[in-house]
Amino acid sequence: MSNQLYGKARQAMLGSELGYTVNWFTDEIRVMLVNTSQYTVNINVDQYLSDVPALAQVTPVAGCPVLSNKATALGVANASGATWASVSGATCGAMIIFKNTGVQSTSPLIAYIDTATGLPVAPNGGPIAVQWDTGTNKIFKL
Repeated sequence: MSNQLYGKARQAMLGSELGYTVNWFTDEIRVMLVNTSQYTVNINVDQYLSDVPALAQVTPVAGCPVLSNKATALGVANASGATWASVSGATCGAMIIFKNTGVQSTSPLIAYIDTATGLPVAPNGGPIAVQWDTGTNKIFKL
């Protein structure tokens, strides 16, 4: 699979009947490292962080960096790079961007990124940093 927005996230960004919205600027947006051998993404069905098995969540929510300096231009989302302070565990084949509500069963999934420089990455207990694409699509484009 290539980088994609979750279907329910696209719907939530348009102000939907889902009962929640996703606001890139005002919501707490985090990014999680994921073990893809433990999670098979279903881009149009998966909706909340609880849809990602615990074994696949290499970084706990509390250790997931909050995106800062978020910006948009012409439907393109961008933010400063993200750094996980200390990561150990299974090889990470993807990142998931999500809106953190403090509860996994209500934290909407936004984007699944599995093709990026440095992926997959094998954690060694140290920090892992990601710099988003500097091309025209940045983190993602609606």
